Amino acid sequence: MLTRDRAVCIRCVDYSETSQIATFFARLAGKISVIAKGSKRAKSAFDGPIEVLSYGDIVFTGADKDKLATLTEYQQQPMRGGLRRNLFALDSVLFAAELLGRLTHDCDPHLILFDQFVELIQDLDQQAADGPRRDILLRLVLFQLALLREVGLRPNLKTCANCRRSHSSDWRESYFSSSANGLVCRDCEMHFPERVRLSGPAARTLANLRQIGQTPENVLDEIEAVLIHHFTETLGTRPKMAAHILKSRPR
Repeated sequence: MLTRDRAVCIRCVDYSETSQIATFFARLAGKISVIAKGSKRAKSAFDGPIEVLSYGDIVFTGADKDKLATLTEYQQQPMRGGLRRNLFALDSVLFAAELLGRLTHDCDPHLILFDQFVELIQDLDQQAADGPRRDILLRLVLFQLALLREVGLRPNLKTCANCRRSHSSDWRESYFSSSANGLVCRDCEMHFPERVRLSGPAARTLANLRQIGQTPENVLDEIEAVLIHHFTETLGTRPKMAAHILKSRPR
């Protein structure tokens, strides 16, 4: 049975001289892996070789958790020029795509997450031309927090994840623990060996995300480093694109 959907390519590898295997994040079908036969030929049903971060309408058949689907049509819109001109913006979207691929399950749709990912690509493409690094970093952090929420891994950022004491300005020290999945106070931090100490501004921003729009770049960099630590602990390995994000941090 043929299935039509809207999708973004989040991963693609060569399968043969003429074909590719691609992973799509589709709006209705969720994450699917497909074989695109003949996609690398000069004339194909896919408007040329499939590119990572391209998006558009797809038609496929045989989607299943245990086998590759077959891609029959793809009206792809290639990655826009803005992302190609700004390495940090491109790395940020590629990092988001990697996390999306690793934290979602096959054939498990997330409509809200799909819309947020497409919005991220569009926003960063627009900001890449003349937007400051801080604005790009802010969008990446917000997407990562949304991703954690949508896949059921939302961290506890309002209270100590262990003793449930509400976060407030009288916390003398604040930590983030992946095993606790959230903020940890000074009295509880010794129970979580992998915890990361937070600065006051970073802890206050995480506890009150409504103020994140005014957060300075150095604090956003600290929050991003904590999120990368959290993803690494959650996945068991550090995401490949994380090094590029950390390397971009101003010295």
